[in-house]
Amino acid sequence: MQVKTFTGGTSQEILARIKAEMGPDAVILSNRTYSENGAVIHEIAAGIDRDASENAVRDKGSPGLSEWQKEWLQIKNQIFALMKPAIQLERLTPRQRVALEYLQREGASDAVIVELYNRLLAASGASVLECLYAMVAVKAWGSAHWRQRMHIVTGPFGSGKTTTALRFALHLRKEEPDARIAFINADCLRGNGRLVLRHWAELSNFAYIEAPDGPSMERAIAACKEMSAVFIDAPGLSGERNFAKWREEMGLVAEDIAAHVTLSPFFDATQNKAFLQRYKSDGPSGIVWTKLDEAECFGNIVNMACAGGMPITALSFGAQLKESLVPATEALIWRLIFKRQIPGQTAQ
Repeated sequence: MQVKTFTGGTSQEILARIKAEMGPDAVILSNRTYSENGAVIHEIAAGIDRDASENAVRDKGSPGLSEWQKEWLQIKNQIFALMKPAIQLERLTPRQRVALEYLQREGASDAVIVELYNRLLAASGASVLECLYAMVAVKAWGSAHWRQRMHIVTGPFGSGKTTTALRFALHLRKEEPDARIAFINADCLRGNGRLVLRHWAELSNFAYIEAPDGPSMERAIAACKEMSAVFIDAPGLSGERNFAKWREEMGLVAEDIAAHVTLSPFFDATQNKAFLQRYKSDGPSGIVWTKLDEAECFGNIVNMACAGGMPITALSFGAQLKESLVPATEALIWRLIFKRQIPGQTAQ
C-alpha cells in the first residue's frame, strides 16, 4: 500500500488534495488535529493499494461492490457527513447557493457537492457552470474528436448499446455520406438484438459480420480492413467477466480502438459505479448516456463524470434510431441537468 500524509488548514482542502493526487479510491487511515505555533493544523494520512483494488474488481466480477469497496464507501460517507456541517452556504452568492441546493436535490453525491463548494470558494467570482465545466469532461462524438477507425460499444444488458452503435453509424453517415461502414456483432446470443442490428445494417447498406469468439473476430477485422469505420457490438457481461478481459480474449487491445460505455441515469450511483468498473478499460473511451427520456433526474451524470474519469461522448433518447442521439456539449449537458431539457426538445 502507498501511504502519504497530508497537512493543511482545513479537512476539505486536504481531502481535495488527496483525491487529486491519489484518486477516488484512496483510503483515509488516520485523521488528527493539533496546534502548532498557535495555528490549528489538520493532518490526514491516506493510503491506496492499486493492485489490491484492481484484483478485487477482477475477482468479484459482479455488479456488486467488493467488501473492501463497501468498507471504503462507508468511510467516505462518514467523512462527508462530518464535512457537511462545515459547508457555510452564506459564503456563497445567492445564485451559487441555489445551484448547489438544486444539484443536491437532483442526486449529486456528497463528493460532488463538497468539491464544487471548494472550487467556488477558491475561485472568487467564478460562476457555478465554470466550475462544473472543469469537473465534467466532454469529448463529443464525431470524426473531429474520435479519429479511431474502430469503435467498440459496450455496457450492461438493456442499456441500449446495440441501438447506440447504430445511431453512431447513422450520425457518421450523415457527416460523411461516402463513408464505408461495417458492423461486427460479437453479441450473437441475444436473438432480438442480433435481428435488429442485422436488419438495420442491411437497410442502411452497412456491412454486417458476426464474430462471437477470438478467431472469428480476427477474420472479421481482416475482412473490414478497407472500411472507413467499424463498429463492434460487444456482449453484456456478468459473473466474473469484465470488459478488459473480454477485449484481450477477442484480440481487441490495440490503442487505436475506442470504447464507448452506455449507461442510463436512472440507475443509482452505486450501481453505475459498479457497471463502470466492469466495463472500463485502457485506451480512448467515453460514456454515452442513454434513455434520457425515461429518467426523472440527472445528477448521477455529474457523479459518474467526477468518479469515473471518462468524458461524456453523446446523449441518447427516444425509441427511434434516427435523430435520437446528439454529440455531447457542455451546453446540452447543463440544460439537461438544470432545466431537465432533453436535447431536441424546446424549453418548458
